Amino acid sequence: MTLSARASRAEAAIESVTSFFARMQALTDVPDAVDLTFGNPHEMPLPGLAAAMSAQLTPRSVDWFAYTGSRRDAQETIAQGLQSELGLPFEPDDIAMTQGAFGAISLALALLTDPGDEVVVPVPGWFCYEPMLQVRDLTPVRAALTPDSFDLDIDAIARAITDRTRVVVVNSPANPTGRVYPKSAWDALADVLESASAAHGRRIWLLSDEPYRRIRFDGIGFTSPAGSYPWTLIDYSYGKVLLAPGQRLGYLALSPLLPADDKASLRAALVPLGLAIGWGFPDAIMQYAVPDLESLSLDMEELTRKRDRAYGALADAGFTITRPEGTFYLWGRAPGDDARAFCDAVAARGVHIMPGTLFDTPECFRISLTATMPMLDRAIPVLIDVAAEHAAAG
Repeated sequence: MTLSARASRAEAAIESVTSFFARMQALTDVPDAVDLTFGNPHEMPLPGLAAAMSAQLTPRSVDWFAYTGSRRDAQETIAQGLQSELGLPFEPDDIAMTQGAFGAISLALALLTDPGDEVVVPVPGWFCYEPMLQVRDLTPVRAALTPDSFDLDIDAIARAITDRTRVVVVNSPANPTGRVYPKSAWDALADVLESASAAHGRRIWLLSDEPYRRIRFDGIGFTSPAGSYPWTLIDYSYGKVLLAPGQRLGYLALSPLLPADDKASLRAALVPLGLAIGWGFPDAIMQYAVPDLESLSLDMEELTRKRDRAYGALADAGFTITRPEGTFYLWGRAPGDDARAFCDAVAARGVHIMPGTLFDTPECFRISLTATMPMLDRAIPVLIDVAAEHAAAG
């Protein structure tokens, strides 16, 4: 066997996604295709993004493009932003700059886990959790969200915990469901994790996956579990709020409520582990631009209009759709509970959406609202017509 066993497991875990991605890439040669699958931009980038990056291209010193770890000015900007946003006393040393949320999750796993450890992940949830765990010889353990409402199921998480559990992953606003969880959920989860840690004689950590934190609708607030459970690490990516996933910039943040000894150990390890995972720091230009990027955002008013247009039309047509509180996705139930058949049928008419099989939920589908309004206007009648045909066929 050429590949290692863990590489083979990771490859198998992500195969449905890579196959689907390859299929979507082929659409670049189909000009009339309506691609509502991945959260990619379909309009020109934010002007402020280009300006922030361009402003940093001209070197100001001989070491402008030298090796760059976590830059202090970026850490300070982010710590101040988190203090304001989450109401917690973050300090610059709590922040490790990373290559997007991918890099932050990799760093968190390197800091906290050993081969054979178990990591609890939500279902439906992001399709890259499991392969990232498999490639590190970690065991993913699934904890289902509450059916239909997709609330955080605290009892399901409690049942998933064993004496091998090291990390529990949560995601709010949640991909793919769009749910934003309240502080009461985090308080209840904190009680479970504290009790389980004591019962098993081993600290269970919480990884709060928050790349959509600033993409919320209807004035819905956000609370991080870092304020409820001190042993929490936060991963974040700027790629979502800037709608620029190809520009890799993110961070891992330590809860400022961590006990002093735990915090000191993690802080001391951030740079060595950032090196050990393969130079996990963002490029210099992206870090220089952080003070300008911190205040930029995609157009939430326009995104809300897209959400309301798509959700309203599909709900009125009889679809079972979760009204997203955050993210830029719609999550719905496919006609006949067969998402693959439904997605194939709409694809045959030039509209492409993501089947829930990629999220271990084969009865559901996901639509990305990063499309343009004309794309949505073209897609919605197709979705409704195909659903009606499925219903007529019985």
